[in-house]
Amino acid sequence: MPDFVDADLSGASFERTDLRGAQLHGVDMSGARLRAVDLTGVVMRGVDLVDVDIFGEVQNLVINGVDVAPLIQAELDRRHPDLVKMRPETPAGFAEAWNILESSWDDTVQRARQLRPWQLHESVDGEWSFTETLRHLAFATDSWVRRVILGDPSPWDPLDLPWDEMPDMPGVIPRDRDARPSLDTVLELRRDRMNSVRSVIGDLTDALLDSETKPADGPGWPPPGSTFTVRKCLLVILNEEWWHRQFAERDLAALAERAGQG
Repeated sequence: MPDFVDADLSGASFERTDLRGAQLHGVDMSGARLRAVDLTGVVMRGVDLVDVDIFGEVQNLVINGVDVAPLIQAELDRRHPDLVKMRPETPAGFAEAWNILESSWDDTVQRARQLRPWQLHESVDGEWSFTETLRHLAFATDSWVRRVILGDPSPWDPLDLPWDEMPDMPGVIPRDRDARPSLDTVLELRRDRMNSVRSVIGDLTDALLDSETKPADGPGWPPPGSTFTVRKCLLVILNEEWWHRQFAERDLAALAERAGQG
């Protein structure tokens, strides 16, 4: 493997690069941007973390001897009281969580309609546009509800949008990043997929929540043969819906300010 000693790699770009076990010593990473990076098991010593913005799945993060993950979760729950309801235990809890999400998304869509149509295809800081966000949520519902829970081996719509790092699966899962459908077109797909979730949640029982799904059939995502509890699948959906709405609200505010509408 190559060694970089006293090398100037400022401005370099690493994509789909395997750096497992890499040793970084005396490295200046100020201003670096890391997206979709797996830092599991990373050990940092003598690190300066100043003005750092981190967003992601945080578990067992020990800083100066303190596991900060529970502190972060507690603060998020304090800021967003409804976030606690996105971790339901009972069928009634899942129904309440879905009602909250549907109502919240109605408000977000109304906010999006205040922008110009072309703005809804505009990225903020490299993130998905508003319409791409809705398309990704359709993909999530198709994958975790229609494929895994309901057993449809190929539920994906041509407008579905997988996450960027998922390997391409031509002829199986669509990924049209150039599509620019109207908001109403995407919302029609979105309403249909949300109705699928509502139907599943409406039929929940305690026994069904903890039952195992049949193995996923045929190529796609989740991989063929995968099994999960219905609870796990629905928790994935609640998490996706909650956080992508937070991202959408953040970016809609930025778009409105950018256009002088804020």
